[in-house]
Amino acid sequence: MDKIHAMQLFIRVAELESFSRAADTLGLPKGSVSRQIQALENHLGTQLLHRTTRRVQLTQDGMIYYERAKDLLSNLDELDGLFHHDPASISGKLRVDMPVGVARNLVMPRLTAFLHQYPGLELELSSSDRLVDLIREGFDCVVRVGTLKDSGLIARPLGKLTQINCASPKYLARFGYPESLEDLASHAVVHYSVNLGTRAQGFEVATDNGTQWVKTGGMLTVNSTETYHAACLAGLGIIQVPRVGVRDALRTGTLVEVLPQYRAAPMPVSLLYPHRRNLSRRVHLFMEWLTGVMKDYVD
Repeated sequence: MDKIHAMQLFIRVAELESFSRAADTLGLPKGSVSRQIQALENHLGTQLLHRTTRRVQLTQDGMIYYERAKDLLSNLDELDGLFHHDPASISGKLRVDMPVGVARNLVMPRLTAFLHQYPGLELELSSSDRLVDLIREGFDCVVRVGTLKDSGLIARPLGKLTQINCASPKYLARFGYPESLEDLASHAVVHYSVNLGTRAQGFEVATDNGTQWVKTGGMLTVNSTETYHAACLAGLGIIQVPRVGVRDALRTGTLVEVLPQYRAAPMPVSLLYPHRRNLSRRVHLFMEWLTGVMKDYVD
């Protein structure tokens, strides 16, 4: 069995959801396609496809194999063009994850230029507040903001994002400007927690001796960065955020910086990727491009 050819047949059947249509597009007998995929399943020791009289669907194992097989074939195509320096020769799929704010404020404004330079790339960009499993979910690299836990992954530091304290004019008109940390006892702070139900620590202040947490008022805790920003804009309290994420709001006056002398520690930004001897050229190019983008925003 030619495993590479069998993978190509499997991908075509999976995408067309039909042995007959796949065979027609490839100019092969349907029976030949079916036999080769059956041989592939026997070799792997698992069923890749659910077969019915109406359609063909991927099994759970088939979904995993489909994604990995596409990546492998993309790498082989890239290997064929290894010594071609034309950007148009770079092809294949990239799967990347990053926080919503990084995607919206930093990456999206510049992404058009990158994709225009490498038109053969297919980018899958995940952005949420959930920490994805880079290995299990098949990501090529992820951007993480904050202190890293030991994960066995390679980490490339990209710099640190300056944090500031913000409130809306609506909030300040109602409660006034806090002048000191003692004033925060009578002010509301919107709390952010990825896992709701955990106790909010309060207002964070960076000191020479580490982090100080100040008790404040405030009745709202959220687990979404988008909701966190929306709560501040609605006048529900003070938030602590990377400055780059609210620069437009500061410029237009929809948010105002408060307590500039009491900021939280800058947030480290890191690029994580699996421990591989050789990264594919497309992943390497994207990471270098992203590193360049981040240089304009980090300290």
